[in-house]
Order: sequence, then structure tokens, then C-alpha cells
Amino acid sequence: MNDEQKKAMQYLKTAKGQIDGIIKMLDEGRYCIDISNQIIAAQSILKRANMLILKQHLNHCVKDAFLHDTGEEKVDEIIDILGKLMESR
Repeated sequence: MNDEQKKAMQYLKTAKGQIDGIIKMLDEGRYCIDISNQIIAAQSILKRANMLILKQHLNHCVKDAFLHDTGEEKVDEIIDILGKLMESR
């Protein structure tokens, strides 16, 4: 596991803890705005984890594919992911 993956794993574990906390907040009937703020925080950390995974993909998988003349399909994958990220805004 490389550095980007380790950091992404750390972010994902943090997000998991946040989501568990959000579920507990719902069970306890906590204030809706507080719950919403925690959801936004979890989304933010998931985005950071995703960016690290994509950085790792570009630095390793895509770079490797171009060295072996198969980079075009990797570019298409990145374009598809960027489209999904733009739709989710």
C-alpha cells in the first residue's frame, strides 16, 4: 500500500466513525442542523479520500498504461469519473 492509499484508508476510517456518530445522533433525536453538518463533514472527508485514490491512479496506473501504449482507455476512465464528480455537485 502506497502513501496515498494509506492516507485514503485513514480518511475512510474517519468517515466511517463519523457516519456511525451520525446514526447515533439520529437514534438520539438530535437537532437536524447538527446532523446535517455532520453529514457534510463526512462527505468532505470522503471527497478527500477519493482525490487521494485518483491521484494514486494517475501517478501509477495511468502513467504505467501510457508507458505500455494503453493510456487512451485510462484517460476515458478518468473522464468518466470527472463527469460523475461534476454531476454530484
